[in-house]
Amino acid sequence: MSKTEISRRSLLQAVTVGVVAVSGGTALNMAVPGTAEALVRKLPGSWDETWDVIVVGSGFAGLSAAAEAAAAGAKTLILEKMPTYGGNSIINGGVFAAWDDKWHYREKLNLGTDSPEQHWQDILKGGDYYSIPELAKAVADGAADALEWVVEDGGAELRPTVTRAGGHTAYRTHAAKSGVGREYTEALRKIAEKHGVKPTLNSQVTWIWRADADPKSPVLGLEVKRGKKVVNLRATKAVILASGGFSQNVEMRSAHNPRLTDEYNCTNHKGATGEIHKYAQAVGADTLQMNFIQLYPYAEPETGLLDAQAVYPFNGPGYGILYVTKQGKRFVNELERRDVVAYAQINLGKDAKPTWSIFNEAMVLPMGGAQEEIDEGLKRGRFIKAETIPELAEKCKIPSDALVDTVNKYIQYHKDGKDPEFNKPITPAMISLEKGPFYAIAQWPAVHFCMGGLRANASAQVIDIFGTPIPKLYAAGEVVGGIHGSNRLGSNAIPSCIVFGRTAGRNAAKESAA
Repeated sequence: MSKTEISRRSLLQAVTVGVVAVSGGTALNMAVPGTAEALVRKLPGSWDETWDVIVVGSGFAGLSAAAEAAAAGAKTLILEKMPTYGGNSIINGGVFAAWDDKWHYREKLNLGTDSPEQHWQDILKGGDYYSIPELAKAVADGAADALEWVVEDGGAELRPTVTRAGGHTAYRTHAAKSGVGREYTEALRKIAEKHGVKPTLNSQVTWIWRADADPKSPVLGLEVKRGKKVVNLRATKAVILASGGFSQNVEMRSAHNPRLTDEYNCTNHKGATGEIHKYAQAVGADTLQMNFIQLYPYAEPETGLLDAQAVYPFNGPGYGILYVTKQGKRFVNELERRDVVAYAQINLGKDAKPTWSIFNEAMVLPMGGAQEEIDEGLKRGRFIKAETIPELAEKCKIPSDALVDTVNKYIQYHKDGKDPEFNKPITPAMISLEKGPFYAIAQWPAVHFCMGGLRANASAQVIDIFGTPIPKLYAAGEVVGGIHGSNRLGSNAIPSCIVFGRTAGRNAAKESAA
């Protein structure tokens, strides 16, 4: 062994474990805070189960990875720590950015031009150019094919329109027919099951096994807790991490971004706690941009809920939706990206909660809405309906004169084709607010998505702190950082998860079994 290898191994071990022995069947490990526990854990003397590929997580990325790995002939297992499959993906808003689709909706609706190149550039600009370009490009290039895959192979259905979401320069955001991410998770689950694999629930990963820090040392498998039982699972080809982000872990998120305390609600499911990030770090994985954590500006103000109705303010800007304060005044360009909108709300002060989105009935179908969602939203009090703007103002407890003045100015901006207040681009697809009925929905920011995470390359391999791929360890989805930069443009989550999930699954299946 060269001096360079000795130095590298020693340093990596020091970073991850302090002082540790790596011979005679021991493995990398971390110190347990506040205890005097030994720093070394012995590798399992035997394995309870052996698989070719083990996938951690059953959302968009995990299901895609498992489907592709199994399709390539790998004996594949999906582990899900929660009692139900899908994680955040099931409660996702169901919006999917892709420059084209099999029906060519954008083209047929005369909504302008688009291309993978344009989508790629929007991802880069939307993340303040902190994205790793090759990762962002992979998402833009693979999005349309990923969308066709879940529709053709999985049976997912789309609404017959596309919207222009904040930060995007084109109408490319597709809406699931059901209005939620379950449309795609069910499709992906069906594809995976066609190849003989489905999620194993209530299975929490508690360790990643790797013998040592040598760059040639592969990940061997996982320790998993199932109820009171702990089992060790061997992965002869690869482990794929698709465990999501850490938005529900207040301690972890505020450690990286101190302002995101428990003062903020969270849109995520309860299992988004980030322990897999730490286990991966313990075996040498690098992380990046962990402080880049996104707020969803349109969540239900009291609970942080991201329901079907909370997607309307997101889908609406390309068709003319209006955002106003409690005082009835605009406060931001509605086509701005999520972080700009969220902090425009927060900067109004705590007493400004909530802000409102205003739209009319003519906008509902073009922006991917559905009458049944409107009816349900009205029944639950999520939407407020009125025949006139003064009546809407009264029901929302907004000063009527102020809201009427704001709406009238906004109508004139639409006629003039320019917005002198906030420089919002006015497009031919936008619908005037001249005619009712009118609707309003309350909104306020909640913690939503972690742009930072594990470092990975375009092959979905996890990278160690020296820039070297860790053998037999892959990652996809929100657990990976560097794709979206400082801010993820809305509707890029699903394509990024599916594109890299497929890549991870295909590449994992190609690994030599050992």
